Amino acid sequence: MLRIAVPNKGSLSDPAISLLAEAGYKTKRRGRELVLTDSDNDVELFFLRPRDIAVYVGRGSIHAGITGRDLLLDSGTAAVEHRALGFARSTFRFAAPQGQITQLSQIEGQRVAASYDLLVRSYLESQGITAEVVHLDGAVESSVRLGVADLIADVVETGSTLKAAGLEVFGEPILESEAILITREELRDDPALATLDRRLEGVQVARSYVLIDYNVRQDDLEATIAIAPGFDSPTVSPLVDSEWMAVRAMVPSQGVNLVMDRLHQAGARGIIVTQLTASRL
Repeated sequence: MLRIAVPNKGSLSDPAISLLAEAGYKTKRRGRELVLTDSDNDVELFFLRPRDIAVYVGRGSIHAGITGRDLLLDSGTAAVEHRALGFARSTFRFAAPQGQITQLSQIEGQRVAASYDLLVRSYLESQGITAEVVHLDGAVESSVRLGVADLIADVVETGSTLKAAGLEVFGEPILESEAILITREELRDDPALATLDRRLEGVQVARSYVLIDYNVRQDDLEATIAIAPGFDSPTVSPLVDSEWMAVRAMVPSQGVNLVMDRLHQAGARGIIVTQLTASRL
């Protein structure tokens, strides 16, 4: 039975549960159960703290889990990233009092406050910079004002919190993070994990694409196919009227109305768009 770790709280939790539910797994709990067995799919879901998931997977207690790339890298475990999931995106940046530090080399010998200290230490080492990393569990933006650190490394979204604390970002991002599926290297080819991976990929594709159907005269067929060539290739079928063909293709959901406009201009008629709920490619 495949054991899957699911974040039990925070920004990762609800999207991860929704993703697994759309992939066909039983995710609904009666209360606050920590373990949910899905016998039909031969999996067990373990609801764990997001920061602990990489540890459980890395030690082999759990076969796979959904967590953040930042949490994986900060764990220092043997778990590996298997698939990027495209939600809970965040950016890690350095920030310092306005005008005091403007480039990476100026961090040398300074005190850096961070909740993800292993991640920050690894990054600084990779850049050949020696600095003291001060671990804090949260609210790192207050550390400079309170004299604990000279600068911080933290998640940056709008930057409003940093600005309120008198800080500004500098240098390149330390990390672009998002939710990821993790496992151990030796499990990458496991059939049960492959099934989970295909299902998650199917949901990701279904969320990103739509089906577009239309009719078109044979003389205009090549022009419309050039506009919407499909995921691999469109499906083309003859109609009762031999001058017309029915075409079905997958197209990215973003910008689909522009595609419809172009198809209509190229001669397509009866254009219909259908949402996808699942896929296997």
